[in-house]
Amino acid sequence: MRIMTFNVLCSGRNEHQWCRRQPLVRYVIKKYMPDFFGIQEAHYGWMKYLSGQLKDMYTYVGVGKDDGKNSGEFSPVFYRKDKYKVTERLDFWLSETPDKPSLGWDGAENRTCSGALFENLATGESVAVFNTHLDHIGEVAQHKGAGLILENLKKYDNIKTVLMGDFNVTPDSEIYKIFTNGGFDDARTIARESDDINSFHWFGGSSKMIDFVFVKNIKNVSKVITATDMPGGKYPSDHYPVVADTE
Repeated sequence: MRIMTFNVLCSGRNEHQWCRRQPLVRYVIKKYMPDFFGIQEAHYGWMKYLSGQLKDMYTYVGVGKDDGKNSGEFSPVFYRKDKYKVTERLDFWLSETPDKPSLGWDGAENRTCSGALFENLATGESVAVFNTHLDHIGEVAQHKGAGLILENLKKYDNIKTVLMGDFNVTPDSEIYKIFTNGGFDDARTIARESDDINSFHWFGGSSKMIDFVFVKNIKNVSKVITATDMPGGKYPSDHYPVVADTE
């Protein structure tokens, strides 16, 4: 099972405008062909483009953060429809009112967590896969949002579970520890092979590791990389995707 998390940068400016980067993002996704991939900062234009370009192989679960439909950024999970089917889906907001579009605590923006329980069509095995994007400013929103995610995913405690996303924190943070103390492993730290390349690079500027694939009840991770592909010498986004292979 291959997992990819990828912040595609909602808009961008000048040579980094999103419409110029569309084919670069598509190229990276098609190169790695993950079973599941989660993207962040995906406005409806991104969703239309990627779902259209990849419709022969992928479909997705997820909603716009501002209306629960198509308004605002999505944090969707795309999945291989030839290999998996959805048996139960779940979208919730990281707020005091998680069942409806809402801003949580001291957050700067509405934030969501989206995913589903999937059945492997070949084996019948279930796997829960979720994607999120924690707030980049509100410390209370980060703490409370992390706790809410763990609470909502408790129902999958006995099932293979993947939680990926842009967490806007580094591995030395308290937020990161909330997840690792809450039953999840950072796939990179348990992989037999991995690199140490930071995921956020701001188009070649300062860099840090803030994008993670967390796993629960998955102990065999063969490889985790930060994919530094630059088709035609151009950055697909201000983040590199993180790709994890599990067995």
